[in-house]
Amino acid sequence: MYLSKLEILGFKSFAQKTVIHFNKGITAIVGPNGCGKTNIVDALRWCIGEQKSSVLRSDKMENVIFNGTSSRKPLGMSEVSLTIENDKGVLPVDYTEVIITRRIFRSGESEYLMNKNIARLKDITSLFMDTGMGANAYSVIELKMVESILSNKADERRTMFEEAAGVNKYKIRRKLTLKKLEDVKADLARANDLISEIEKKVVSLERQAKRAQKYQELADRLQEIDLKSAAFDLYLMINEQGVWQQQHFDATIQKNEVEISLSRLDEVYAGIREKTYITENELKEIRKKIGAQTELIYKNERTVSVAQESRRSLQNNITRFEAELAEFAAQIEDAEGQLDELQLDHDDKIVEEAKALEEKNLLNGALEEKGEILRKQEKK
Repeated sequence: MYLSKLEILGFKSFAQKTVIHFNKGITAIVGPNGCGKTNIVDALRWCIGEQKSSVLRSDKMENVIFNGTSSRKPLGMSEVSLTIENDKGVLPVDYTEVIITRRIFRSGESEYLMNKNIARLKDITSLFMDTGMGANAYSVIELKMVESILSNKADERRTMFEEAAGVNKYKIRRKLTLKKLEDVKADLARANDLISEIEKKVVSLERQAKRAQKYQELADRLQEIDLKSAAFDLYLMINEQGVWQQQHFDATIQKNEVEISLSRLDEVYAGIREKTYITENELKEIRKKIGAQTELIYKNERTVSVAQESRRSLQNNITRFEAELAEFAAQIEDAEGQLDELQLDHDDKIVEEAKALEEKNLLNGALEEKGEILRKQEKK
C-alpha cells in the first residue's frame, strides 16, 4: 500500500486544481519558504480526518478555504482527494485503488467520500486504523511532532509507539466497548426506574379496576330499579287514562263556549276599532295644521335672528377695515421712505462699481506689461 496521488482544489494557497503524483520509492518536495510545502502536508492530514483547526494552523476549519487575493476571488469550497494503491490488501476493502475525498463549504458543512460514495468520519478512521495512517498517526510527521517525540514527555512517545505496534486499535475498541457498557448500565438503571414506576401504577390500576367493577354492579342494580319504577308508572298512567279522557271532553265543551264568546267580542272590537281609526285620522289632520303653523313661526324667528347677526357682522367688518386702511397708509409711507434710501444706496453702488472696474482695467494693463517684460527676459 502506498500513496499514489494527491489532488488539491481551493485548500489554503492552492486556488487552482493541483495534482501531485507520488511514485514508489522516495519523493521529495522542495521549494523556497512560503511556497506551500507545509500546506501539502496539511492537506494530506486534513483529508484523512484531522478535526483540530489549530493543527492545520487556522483559527477555524472554514479558514482552510482559499480566501482570495487582489487578482482572484475567494472560493466557496475546498476539496482534497487522496488516492491510495491497495494492491496488497492492507486496507480492509475490496478495492485495489482507494480514493478518499473530503470537502468543506463556507457555510460550515463538511462531507467525506470513499471512491465517490458518501462516507462518515468514523468510516475513514476505521479504514486507516492500525495501518499507520491517520490524523494523529506516525505516517504524517511534522517538525513539531519530531520535537515532541524527542522531548521528555513519555505519554506522547507512548501514543506514537502504540500506533506503530498496532495496539491503538484495541485501545479504541476497548474504549468504545466500555462506553457501550456504560450506556447499557444507564439504560438498565432507567429500565429499573420505569419498572418501579409501572409497579406503582399497577397497584393504583388494580384499585381503580375494583372501583370500576363495584360501580358497574351498582349501575346494573340502578338500571333494574329504574325499569321497575317505569313499569309501575305506566300501570298508573293506564288506570288514570279514563279520567283524563273525561276531563278532555269537558275541556273541549268549555273551549267551544269560549270561542263563541270570543267571536262576539271580536265583532264589538271591530266596531270600536273603526271608530278609533276615524278619530285618529281627524287628529292627524289637526296635528298637521298645528305643525305647519309652528314651522312658519320658526322660519320667521330664524330669519330675524340671521338678519340681526348679519348686521352685527357687517358693523364689525367696517370697523376692522377702517383700522386696516389706516395701518396700510402708515406702511406705504414707511415703504416710500425706504425706497428713497435704497435708490441712494443703488446710485452709490453704481459709482463704486465703475471705480472698481476702472481699477481692474488698470491692474490688467499693468499685469500684461509685466508679463511682456517677463517673456522678453525668458527669451534672453
